[in-house]
Amino acid sequence: MANTLLVIDDDSTFNAVLVRALTRRGENAQGTTDALTAVATASQLQPKRIILDLNIGGVSGLSLIAPLLDAVPECRIVVLTGYASIATAVDAVKLGAVQYLAKPVDVDAILTAFNSGEVPEVENAIEGTPLSVDRLEWEHIQRVLHENEGNISATARALKMHRRTLQRKLMKHPVRE
Repeated sequence: MANTLLVIDDDSTFNAVLVRALTRRGENAQGTTDALTAVATASQLQPKRIILDLNIGGVSGLSLIAPLLDAVPECRIVVLTGYASIATAVDAVKLGAVQYLAKPVDVDAILTAFNSGEVPEVENAIEGTPLSVDRLEWEHIQRVLHENEGNISATARALKMHRRTLQRKLMKHPVRE
């Protein structure tokens, strides 16, 4: 297996900057911005590590974890997202990712996530202090959205919320704790 690090992110600027930053740190990094060819690219390159965006042009990065691990069984996957939620973090780890990080993230933090050697325990990552009502709402919306496979209308019906209200809430960044 080649000592390659593959970056899969549809934001071409972010992808190029991350690949450049990793290369400066001595990594053999390559990037792809297309979810449809990501598995084929990984199969060809046989990377030891993969940085995977949670949303790649409307395709869930979670749906790519299993095919990537089938193509490259020994690779380690770190999932990056701009909209972190506990539900998607748990799903990512259950599917085989070794870590789940929220953007913006430092390149050193990404490399540390690969080198940690431990599968994160999501339950232990949650602090003992209770979440704010706004954060609880955000987490609940994300969980129901995930259960409805990203379908906004179905999620709005399940939450008994107007679709436009739900869309406005989803446009906001999650509440930081």
